[in-house]
Amino acid sequence: MFENLQEKLQRAFKNLRGQGTLTEENIGEALREIRLALLESDVNLGVVKHLIEQIQAKALGQEVLTSLSPGEQVVKIVRDELVNILGKDTAKFKFASQPPTVVLMAGLQGSGKTTTSGKLAHWLKAGGHRPMLVSVDVYRPAAREQLKVVAQQVGARIYEGALDSSVQANSATVERLAKEARREAANYGCDVLIVDTAGRLHIDDDLMDEMQSLKKLLNPQEILFVADAMTGQDAVRSADEFHKKLTLTGVVLTKLDGDARGGAALSIRQVTGQPIKFIGVGEKFDALEPFHPDRIVSRLLGMGDIASLLERADEKIDKKKAAEFASKALAGDGFSLEDFREQLRQVRKMGSFSSILGMLPSVGPFAGLQKAKDSFDEKQLVHVEAIIGSMTNKERRHHELINGSRRKRIAKGSGTSVQEVNNLLKQYVQMRKMFKDFGKPSFARRMAGMKLPGR
Repeated sequence: MFENLQEKLQRAFKNLRGQGTLTEENIGEALREIRLALLESDVNLGVVKHLIEQIQAKALGQEVLTSLSPGEQVVKIVRDELVNILGKDTAKFKFASQPPTVVLMAGLQGSGKTTTSGKLAHWLKAGGHRPMLVSVDVYRPAAREQLKVVAQQVGARIYEGALDSSVQANSATVERLAKEARREAANYGCDVLIVDTAGRLHIDDDLMDEMQSLKKLLNPQEILFVADAMTGQDAVRSADEFHKKLTLTGVVLTKLDGDARGGAALSIRQVTGQPIKFIGVGEKFDALEPFHPDRIVSRLLGMGDIASLLERADEKIDKKKAAEFASKALAGDGFSLEDFREQLRQVRKMGSFSSILGMLPSVGPFAGLQKAKDSFDEKQLVHVEAIIGSMTNKERRHHELINGSRRKRIAKGSGTSVQEVNNLLKQYVQMRKMFKDFGKPSFARRMAGMKLPGR
């Protein structure tokens, strides 16, 4: 996420390190690099101009903290201004005082409205709500069938409604479906109705007229514009046009995990005045997250996003199994390959290995991990699971039994090479020894006796 912009901003900050004071000259040079980094990342020109003016005024004004180095001062100013642009606080999802809450999903065709509707239903269910889905896209072939499949996958109720095949679908059909769905949501005790609307390849009068009719009919609490982050300023322009016609309440940026530039995310709120409420960070239905401006900015500036990483771990990892693994790992007997496979599966629930590493800072002791992220092949984890899965239960519990002939059999069964099996076993033994050393009383005494710097 935002790899290109992150790298370019880091380069701009690097040139300020070692400077004794901030001057108009070195600030000007850094600002030129920051401006270029933003423009190359497809950030809106007006947003770039505003941001640079604010940074320059504060960097050369009275707000600079003398306790920080010049580079740190500029990073702090840039961070504060980026947070101001994205919104200081996480935008809250609005619920109706009297259910059902109605959510109107807007956007162009191909932006990911239907999948996002399912992800939103999944997110609401995780929060204890009872969502119902309805598709009022009566024009695109199989659009309503697609939402039905999505609803089944996330375990949400869907209102299908009957369509008369002998009658041509029109706006009246759309309004009837929407009205019936709201009634059925109330009857079934569903407290949120998510309305997946029709999209177009471009904005036209028919689309806007239909959206305005639905808004008037349903009086939705949320009108969320779904935008593909990878389309950059096209997404920003579309969001602005929809907002002028409908008065959006928020934006959902999809495919943000694949957006190396970041232009849409940094422009859309400033241009429309509406907050980004959710971001799509993967294909799975649980890959929809509330948008936290401060966390995104921290990642942009190489500071990582430890808060989101901990939240994801708390949500995905079985605490009991993690505690059992830690107890075994630190004990004299250590952990088995079976235990190792289980923990690998736990970690993979949190997402791809590269996405996990992407939440760690890219500076200091974590800098090397970011390089590992770029070169890491996710297939390696699949191979590890396959190798362990090709072992017998006894072999997984007692790795020392695995001799040459067994290694050949395991390699053949897992579709890997003997060398890969050897490498896994070698790494496992090293890891096992490392954990056992951590658990020794002598190690704890050595750590307790170490003098910390400055003490």
